[in-house]
Amino acid sequence: MRYLHTMVRVKDLDAALHFYGTLFGLVEIRRYENEKGRFTLVFLAAPGDLSHAKAELSPCLELTYNWDTEDYTGGRNFGHLAYEVDDIYATCQHLMDNGVTINRPPRDGHMAFVRSPDGISIEILQKGEDLPPQEPWRSMGNTGAW
Repeated sequence: MRYLHTMVRVKDLDAALHFYGTLFGLVEIRRYENEKGRFTLVFLAAPGDLSHAKAELSPCLELTYNWDTEDYTGGRNFGHLAYEVDDIYATCQHLMDNGVTINRPPRDGHMAFVRSPDGISIEILQKGEDLPPQEPWRSMGNTGAW
């Protein structure tokens, strides 16, 4: 058995690709468009998983975009996505500078949570040892649900 991907339904594919790709740094490795079924699948991989994901098609995040309008609720009901980063403070600052709310700031230098444009909860974890607590993160409170 091996892990393949996590599928997330998105309402606006361009907004989702901007968030997951441009802001969060995931890389598109393949795309499948089904005109008859009226949907698009986009598979993304983290930079550290890129060579493995291209060769084995895993591990990936699958964005499913249904062409017909549909509202999705309860994006958190499956849990969350989790990604390890080299510098949690730099990652959170980059996201915040681009309008992403840091729902649970990395006060401890170890963990933070944000949400995608579709309300999917994403856990960001510091790679290796926790970074020393620092401002403004140490004093920042939680915002919304995560």
